[in-house]
Amino acid sequence: MSLVLHAHPFSSNCQKVLIALYENDLPFEFRMLADAASMAALEKLWPLKKFPVLEDDGHVVLETSIIIEYLQRHHPGPVRLLPDDPDAALEVRLMDRLFDNYVSTPQSRVVYDALRPPEHRDPYGVEEAKRLLQTAYGWLESRLQGRNWAAGEAFSMADCAAAPFLFYADWTHPISQAFPTVRAYRSRVLARPSVRRAVDEARPYRKLFPLGAPDRD
Repeated sequence: MSLVLHAHPFSSNCQKVLIALYENDLPFEFRMLADAASMAALEKLWPLKKFPVLEDDGHVVLETSIIIEYLQRHHPGPVRLLPDDPDAALEVRLMDRLFDNYVSTPQSRVVYDALRPPEHRDPYGVEEAKRLLQTAYGWLESRLQGRNWAAGEAFSMADCAAAPFLFYADWTHPISQAFPTVRAYRSRVLARPSVRRAVDEARPYRKLFPLGAPDRD
């Protein structure tokens, strides 16, 4: 087996890549990041110790969007997560970056703050992150109008990003009734079989969520 993924199932970034792998039923070995030894092995591949990391016969691939594009180039399957049309591909990349930078990043900021000792927490930073999430929800409410998936009518890399990032964002700063299109899209993408598989595999680790995992999803 050539593909090895160093990851943890509860990580949203890892779920993004897992969804891409599941979409095309690609065989791979899952290297669970669960202890000092597995993290030391990760550090040898990528000193920043950010995950997931993909190995392909000794070739190391970093960063989620690059991993997904690499898979399409070197291990193509029936589901094209990046369209061949250059303009359509730009829209996919735009939405992918939006979910990463303006949904996942502020959501993570709130979670990481909760993990700090109380004397080192940053209430202003948390409120700032929640304001950014609220603004992102508003932008998405408009952008997703009339779309089945994040970048149009085809499931894409943008949806691989949106699914886990909106999943945890709604736990962190709930998507209100003021954004029905975003709420409907979140429900739709979470029903996708590849996404549901990733969510179910992460279910045993919900106790790790520092804000308290809601009894839903």
